Amino acid sequence: MSCFFGLIVSHQPQRLNGEFLTKELQGGLELVFYSACRKTSWFLLKLFQRKMLQMSTGALLLLLPWFGGLVLGEISNDFSQCLNFFYKKTPPEGINAAGYQPICQRYKNQYHFASLYHRQHRAPLYSAYILSPADGKRPSPIWKYEPQLVSYKASPEMQPFTTPNTVYSDVMKSQAVGQDYAHSGFTKGHLNPSMHQKTIVDREATFTLTNIVPQQRGSNEGTWAPLEKEVLERSKAFCKRSMYVISGAMPYESESRWINNRVSVPEYMWSAYCCPSYRSDLPDSVKPFFPTYAAVGRNDRNSGEEIVPLDPKADTRVRGYDVRQMSLETLEGILKTRLKMPVSLFKGHCK
Repeated sequence: MSCFFGLIVSHQPQRLNGEFLTKELQGGLELVFYSACRKTSWFLLKLFQRKMLQMSTGALLLLLPWFGGLVLGEISNDFSQCLNFFYKKTPPEGINAAGYQPICQRYKNQYHFASLYHRQHRAPLYSAYILSPADGKRPSPIWKYEPQLVSYKASPEMQPFTTPNTVYSDVMKSQAVGQDYAHSGFTKGHLNPSMHQKTIVDREATFTLTNIVPQQRGSNEGTWAPLEKEVLERSKAFCKRSMYVISGAMPYESESRWINNRVSVPEYMWSAYCCPSYRSDLPDSVKPFFPTYAAVGRNDRNSGEEIVPLDPKADTRVRGYDVRQMSLETLEGILKTRLKMPVSLFKGHCK
């Protein structure tokens, strides 16, 4: 289990989420040590405490901004609160670069899906969810933000931007906001689309900007939406139990692109699913699509054709936003090259 130590310096310390370990008094300030897990080595803990208590109060205060980045609750250093959205409760392996923040997407006191968010890019790398066909229409979008990206002391649930007392400037520092997309030429592209979520509350939860990337309209509405519908139909027709989906965005290989000089624009969209339990009487034409399959879609009509070839006969509205369906292994190879990390999306390749 991954663990971290934290330290709070306060005249009136409050009990924190995690194991309350010990308190010491020094210079009129109370130092509260805590651990984010219950299997911390006692030796390491005591060593940590002794070192901290040897430091001056001034030095400790200088550390507070750094410790403020260690958060508890729905934003933490792993997906431990929402592992059920991953096949065999195992998130993708191999993604270990700095800057990525796991988010258990919580709304109306329920977890709905999981996202791996890149703080510097102000956009998610992927969202993971269990596909469940919608039982109603797409809701009117009420866009939301993640309070705990602003402060770990904030609400553990996503909040509408219209929430009273929302300090817009603080939210803007930590994540994308609606203003970033205004007049940008890009649509708000869902990684977890609302049509893949059953209840109205599930669908409302997808309208958070931590589930959104800048997506060209020709991709979002022209070629990617039909792919999402095709995956939905495959799930309904052939998948006997849960279909686990991970959809993401692929950054440019060399020079990054941005909207409003703040939010990273992906060069490609990608998606993969895992359906471990499917019908035994699959038609021959469908067999290649189970138990896993994947796709990559162009988000830049001027990109090269190494990953996704162009169809010169495509309608002019969607030309250049082609989607290429492929095996899971092929997608993982592309992600490995682009992200420069070995990526395994589903434990045991969903077998």
